[in-house]
Amino acid sequence: MLRDAVVDLDDAGRIVHCGPFHSAPEHPGPIRELTGILLPGLVNAHAHSPMTVLRGMGGDLPLMRWLTEVIWPAEGRLTPSDVYDGMVLGSVEMLRAGVTTSAEMYFHADEVARAVLDTGARAVLAPAVMDVPGWDWRKMLAGVNAWIDADGLRSGPGERIEVGYGPHSAYTLPPAALTEVAAEARARGALVQIHVAESLPEDVKQREEFGSVPALLEQAGVYGGRVLAAHSVHLSDTDIALFAANSVSVAHCPGSNMKLASGIARLRDLRAAGVATGIGTDGPASNDDLDLWEDVRLAGMLARVATLDSTVVKAADLLLLATRGGADALHRTDIGALEAGRWADVVHVGVDDPAFAAGLDVPDEQVLSTLVWAAGSRSVTDVWVAGAPVVTEGEPVLVDRRAAQERAGKVTGRLLSA
Repeated sequence: MLRDAVVDLDDAGRIVHCGPFHSAPEHPGPIRELTGILLPGLVNAHAHSPMTVLRGMGGDLPLMRWLTEVIWPAEGRLTPSDVYDGMVLGSVEMLRAGVTTSAEMYFHADEVARAVLDTGARAVLAPAVMDVPGWDWRKMLAGVNAWIDADGLRSGPGERIEVGYGPHSAYTLPPAALTEVAAEARARGALVQIHVAESLPEDVKQREEFGSVPALLEQAGVYGGRVLAAHSVHLSDTDIALFAANSVSVAHCPGSNMKLASGIARLRDLRAAGVATGIGTDGPASNDDLDLWEDVRLAGMLARVATLDSTVVKAADLLLLATRGGADALHRTDIGALEAGRWADVVHVGVDDPAFAAGLDVPDEQVLSTLVWAAGSRSVTDVWVAGAPVVTEGEPVLVDRRAAQERAGKVTGRLLSA
């Protein structure tokens, strides 16, 4: 924590200096003075944000019934424009909470990218690859290959869009498909996002044959590149060691895991093993919001109650999991911190709030505790991505929030009337 500090940006939207005011270099550009707190934009390490249009559907079902009976049939009726409308609303919701980057796994990913660019946010896209009725995984894989080969891994102003691969899971793709997807990703230096060991009923056949999903992924040759394993709830000590040895990162999604009764991920053990771990919301139909601050608090409380240790993760640890930790989980070094060379994804937290009744004239540890445990998203006032304002005084700058809500609501209404 730095008090009375400055953050200097260049014209491209990158940070060129962050440090105490008294030792800051001369800055020839415009200067904006702020009270309160500046922090890095939060990183949502795993999301399906277009599912804002499915929020509340099948909300009292376990994971596999929720997917097969409600969500997948509804998703089969979504049009590309529906996905765009859902992603605009999801992006607005995250930006207002100070989430500047989200790792998105969804289909019609070109519409997801268009929505993200329209709101000014940042996303790491993993177009879905699945071998289920109605979907051709080879065609889906070829589409991702062509996209990256044409546009490169990152594109858009401020490199706001990164494209990777989203093989859904080991239970929706055969091992041979996982092998091929991973090989294509490694050849391009792209991130692979995959659901791993989210719940016990989902991958019984795979566990019986291979021992565990992490073991299956090893045998299928998935490791060796940039791999992010979402959820990773039901892992053995051997599985965690396998992740650590292969630099596999984890997106911990406590809210969704709790709501779907999937279980409690071993956050303490993952961190102790050196597995890069970020926090994710999962989709807004299984959480049911995109407020990463809430998941940060849930991650801390679950870790404490699971270990019966109130010191296992502290406020500073949790804030780092949501920022630098999320960047590490995405294998990115250009976001997640206020450091020279990184993109200026910055969040301004105001302190005119009951949580900050004593203001900032308290010890650093108390400021962090208040920020993480008490204030969170409601105190976010302004947000910048690549140095450009995207939220001002709590409202998005580039899109109309109420219009976005109306469009997404109409999609939901049509799905419910089908």
